Amino acid sequence: MENYKSKTGIVSKAPFELYMSFVDMRNFSQMLPEDKRDMVEADYDTITVSAQGFSIGAKVNQRVPYSYIELIDWGNSPIAFKVGLNFGAAGPADKTQFSIEVSADLNFMMKMMLGKKIQEGLDKIVDGLVAVSEGRMPEGVDPEMLKNMKM
Repeated sequence: MENYKSKTGIVSKAPFELYMSFVDMRNFSQMLPEDKRDMVEADYDTITVSAQGFSIGAKVNQRVPYSYIELIDWGNSPIAFKVGLNFGAAGPADKTQFSIEVSADLNFMMKMMLGKKIQEGLDKIVDGLVAVSEGRMPEGVDPEMLKNMKM
């Protein structure tokens, strides 16, 4: 398994608020533009994204209230993986230290093609979440997409 860890960002939300945004997998589909929502199937515990004949599913494996959520591969996902979302107190009650950890069973070719992109993507997610929580526009994000986000 290959391991990736995002940078840690300070999100301007209390740990319980941020945690509750991620605890229900249906919230992820609500963050997408309406024309992309048909690519996602979700219930409280599972989410499946399908695009270009390719499908990846994840299910919640562990929830530790207000501090950690773990997702693992589910359904017909072609790659075994685990994603950990970490929520920690950051001093003031309205701030959260947030980071993401990913372990994925990548073969050599996939590691060479995707490894750097996975790392960059994780850091970009954290940066975007920090920006949105501070009322700033994340770099490279369409403002229309943010209308759908509930944070």
